[in-house]
Amino acid sequence: MRKTIFFVMALVLMSCAKQAEMRHPSWAYDATIYELNTRQLTDEGTFRAAEAVLPQLSANGIDILWVMPCQPIGVITRKGTLGSYYSVIDYCAINPEFGTREDFEHFLAEAHRQGFKVILDWVANHTAPDSEWTKNEGWHYRDSLGNLMVQYDWTDISKLNYNNQDMRDEMLRCMHWWMDTIGIDGFRCDVAGEVPTDFWNWAMADLRQTHPKMFTLAEDEDKAQELTETAFDMYYGWTLHHLMNDVAQGKKSVEDLWAYFAKADTTIRPEAIRMNFITNHDENSWNGTEQERMGDAVPLFQAFCYVVPGMPMIYTGQLSGNHHRLEFFEKDQIDRDEAFAQADLYKRLNALRARNKALFSPEAGAPMVRVAADNDKVFACVRHKDGRFGGNTVVAVMNMSGEEQTVTLDLAGYEGKYRCFCGKKHRLEASQTFTLKPWGFKIFEQ
Repeated sequence: MRKTIFFVMALVLMSCAKQAEMRHPSWAYDATIYELNTRQLTDEGTFRAAEAVLPQLSANGIDILWVMPCQPIGVITRKGTLGSYYSVIDYCAINPEFGTREDFEHFLAEAHRQGFKVILDWVANHTAPDSEWTKNEGWHYRDSLGNLMVQYDWTDISKLNYNNQDMRDEMLRCMHWWMDTIGIDGFRCDVAGEVPTDFWNWAMADLRQTHPKMFTLAEDEDKAQELTETAFDMYYGWTLHHLMNDVAQGKKSVEDLWAYFAKADTTIRPEAIRMNFITNHDENSWNGTEQERMGDAVPLFQAFCYVVPGMPMIYTGQLSGNHHRLEFFEKDQIDRDEAFAQADLYKRLNALRARNKALFSPEAGAPMVRVAADNDKVFACVRHKDGRFGGNTVVAVMNMSGEEQTVTLDLAGYEGKYRCFCGKKHRLEASQTFTLKPWGFKIFEQ
């Protein structure tokens, strides 16, 4: 009997220790995030219409829906006909372009019913210049003539003054309204590095008192070390994104990729989750589609985002074959190709990530180890995580060039029976040779 009690106590202690080690919500570790552009996702551009797409996203393996800002948009300096999502006039209201509050709540309830978590894009750096907040003295920055101040070429916004505690209190109240009353699961915070980190630390700590499992994403990498200390779960992998573009265009190499990971491993806390992506709303609209930037390398870098540590992100249109730059301030239409092969690629990648713990996000996943290769055009890595009943291993070999490559890998210690990403069984030897098509890749799991 005493042995049984000790055994149970040991299990409880082990469970508590495991819980203490988990920095993020348990549902986030194997998740894939999807950026939902409500205006462009459907013909109607509404939340009611977006509901019809949820089963497709669920079937593909999406877990987290990041909804771009859905509040009313400013009018007096609006860009284009419909304006920018990021020119918010009222934090606690719904843009009538997308529907009513009831429409959003219905969408949210249906998303939750289908197993999604939903985070809202939060614009804390600025408001629209015709926001009611501009009437409050000291809530915005102003020039010597008393005019509201803008940043960069964002002429449709006015920057908030975080030296004002009343404004901070109201910002937190609005965030609470979305979580307490509406029921979202967290926030993606726009230009998070432009807002003082002490505000984020204070606000997120307050929110987590009542919503301990909330999930937070910071649009920033330069300040990722401090932003992810307590406030944020995940940061933007901007540097890796631009590096992937450069490799696809022949400007950078495999060595540059490994140099990036070596630096990131020493400058950003290991439990912080990097968001890996090949496109998003900014990149698509302003810098070009992934096809324009990466050409035939698009499938390779899609897979790369899943193999390397972090959480992969998919943007509106990537699952349907969108090949054009979406208008930012107007209603546009994503391309839909019913035979789009890359949608199936994402589905298989999402399934791989969900079932193989080696690919989970830090700290639940495995570190990435470089595999010795005799061809500098090939990126080869192993992610191995020991388990109670055996390990989880993923071996990836990727041709980072537009020409066929043959490579021999040193897989000593990782040889054995595997299943190829294509579904076939395969045995990897200690010395393994592959021939890869231009921008081709192979992924093996055990």
